[in-house]
Amino acid sequence: MKISTKGRYALRLLVDLAEHRDEGYVALKDVANRQNISKKYLEQIVSILNKPNILAANRGFQGGYRLAQEPKEYTVGDILRVTEGSLAPISCLENDVNLCERSGECPTLFVWEGLYDVINEYLDSITLQDILDKRESSGFDYVI
Repeated sequence: MKISTKGRYALRLLVDLAEHRDEGYVALKDVANRQNISKKYLEQIVSILNKPNILAANRGFQGGYRLAQEPKEYTVGDILRVTEGSLAPISCLENDVNLCERSGECPTLFVWEGLYDVINEYLDSITLQDILDKRESSGFDYVI
């Protein structure tokens, strides 16, 4: 499994919005400048994240984006699942039910299931708030 730039940039975008949440709606061009990411690419990511439980949008002169919830409500796992799809390390684990015809006799399936569990547990244990807290405690700008 490899996280794409779309997933990494989505996380950076949401961390930036979390960091600047006291400013209200944040213009995408400001995020693009701070994060050194193309505004055009951020627009594509926003279209994926533009869901009621993730982002709130406001059009017009004072328009922009803000988090729809508190930073502690967003896990890295949830963000990556929205942008990347499944976090499964192998294709036969991508569905709720394993459809692989060999799953009943596969001697290595437990290895991949264990890896998948570890990936999900780890990514679901980290929130945007945790990232903000880590950045504040480290004393330097935290870039993902």
